[in-house]
Amino acid sequence: MRNKSTVLLLIFTIAALIAFGLSEKPISAQQKSAETEQQKAPAVPKETCITAQCHAQMGKDKFVHGPVAASQCAPCHGESPKHKDDPKNNKFGVIKKISDKCFSCHEKFKPKKFTHTALENNECTECHSPHGSAFKFQLKAKGGDLCFQCHDEAIVGKPFVHGPAAVGGCVACHDPHTADYAKNLKAEGPALCFNCHTDKAETIHSSQFVHKPVSENCVSCHNPHSASKQFMLESSSPALCLNCHKDKKDQLASVTVKHGALEIERSCLNCHDAHNSNIAKNLTKEPMDLCLGCHDREYKRADGKMVTNVKKWLTENTDHHGPIKQKDCSGCHNPHGSNNFRILRNFYPSTFYESFAVENYNLCFSCHEKTLVLNPETTKLTNFRNGNTNLHFVHVNKAIKGRTCRACHETHASNFPKHIREAVPFGGWDLPLNYQKTGTGGSCTPGCHKIKKYDREKKEING
Repeated sequence: MRNKSTVLLLIFTIAALIAFGLSEKPISAQQKSAETEQQKAPAVPKETCITAQCHAQMGKDKFVHGPVAASQCAPCHGESPKHKDDPKNNKFGVIKKISDKCFSCHEKFKPKKFTHTALENNECTECHSPHGSAFKFQLKAKGGDLCFQCHDEAIVGKPFVHGPAAVGGCVACHDPHTADYAKNLKAEGPALCFNCHTDKAETIHSSQFVHKPVSENCVSCHNPHSASKQFMLESSSPALCLNCHKDKKDQLASVTVKHGALEIERSCLNCHDAHNSNIAKNLTKEPMDLCLGCHDREYKRADGKMVTNVKKWLTENTDHHGPIKQKDCSGCHNPHGSNNFRILRNFYPSTFYESFAVENYNLCFSCHEKTLVLNPETTKLTNFRNGNTNLHFVHVNKAIKGRTCRACHETHASNFPKHIREAVPFGGWDLPLNYQKTGTGGSCTPGCHKIKKYDREKKEING
């Protein structure tokens, strides 16, 4: 029974297939040809705004906005109901708040204290072309050319221009969108400058003394855009330095004798480093080494007299004055200027003879006891005494023709104890002292008197 049913089902199926085949019409050669041509024909392009008839140049820039490159105008402009019916009269709606449209795709900038004006006004297209441009980020112009469409180009108009400003690299210092610092700066104060000036940063951070503007604000001295002087300075030293160092400005305006270093090229910078140093006052060398770096030759003064080669003198003379031993030239000399000859800090007679007055020896008495020339007799003030007679008093304390300190002592050094002179200028003659020391005194036979001796223990009787 099962076999009979299977045979009947097979016969029915064959009959149905034959009937279906007979009912289907045969494909003609013409139909086959049409189908082949249809397969070969190019696909009809999707209708867009960018065609040979409309917006033909759109999307041909070097840098193209993503939606334009994808022929997708609607994400920014929206669909126009007229577009399908009459493309030529199609009008997109006005984008009222451009930044909202931009930020519908682009991530918003992190809110910071300062915002670039264009962004603050929601006008991204002030700087960026919404379709495409020849410049990266679809900027409307390159570097500074873009910035100077709003900002005054005069800021880079001076003879010396800061490197980034000169090549339009404004964004080296400024963030074009938002920043935590005024003027949209990427960092504050010296930290911004050190982003590029790494060599300076290393030496400054490792120095013991740093010039105050360097640690606070480089633009106190340097213009960040352009300046009249080299190194982006608005003025040269000393004028630049004296803008801040008012005390020195007042001092130099009142003194009669200025340090020669201030009067030549580099001025203050002949002694001080403008940025940093490991020596106090930002000196470029240790004080005495600095002085002898220039005073290693003779100089002709305005009055025609010569200033000695101090370095050579100190080398050739071994008994040095106290401040010299301490390597402190500024103990006697003001390194900027004074109202005394040779920029001495206090008055000191420049002559061989001087009527005695305490104030005439203010320089010496800033270290030495003034009683040295006030007491006629002593047993302690000085070893220059004949018995108890104070020979300093005898020589110096005279109403007329008092001998000044320079008559017997070299102010820097000599080869005799107490830096006693070998000779002293006396007009056009070097007046010899012929000093001889003994265990309890000494003698001299100068050009001003015959030999005279002194003895602290047994008073000499001189003729």
